[in-house]
Amino acid sequence: MVIIVKPYTEDRIDDVLRFEHDIRIEEEWGWEINEEYLESVRKSFRDESFRDSISLLAYMDGKVVGRIDSTMIKSRFDGSTKAYLDWICVVKNYRHRGVGQALMAELRKQLKERGIDTLIALTASNEEAQRFYKSVPDSSMHDIGIWIDIK
Repeated sequence: MVIIVKPYTEDRIDDVLRFEHDIRIEEEWGWEINEEYLESVRKSFRDESFRDSISLLAYMDGKVVGRIDSTMIKSRFDGSTKAYLDWICVVKNYRHRGVGQALMAELRKQLKERGIDTLIALTASNEEAQRFYKSVPDSSMHDIGIWIDIK
């Protein structure tokens, strides 16, 4: 099976809605997609403040089966720009097939192209998420988060 990673663009919202519907059923999330949520997502594609965000979709079998989202963090603490991993999720039936790793690899590539050398993520508390983060190459645990070198 081939994994195709594409940027999340406004014309792919319907693909993402199908993905999010499936994820919400699997993960038993307590909130539904509504018009307010959908309008916020649509606006984000026209809002200049989102230019430092990267959202990627993984396609298999003609549908979105994974998604990763990050944003840049600029700090005057040391004058650096790092990235924050906001979210990564893969449909359960497609886990352990390299989808998460493909998303992470493409995100790291794009961050490196932007001159970012560190990706910071807070890990989810479930065991499956913990195993995934610990399997990410060039990563190490710091405090309660994970810092990932972009190579």
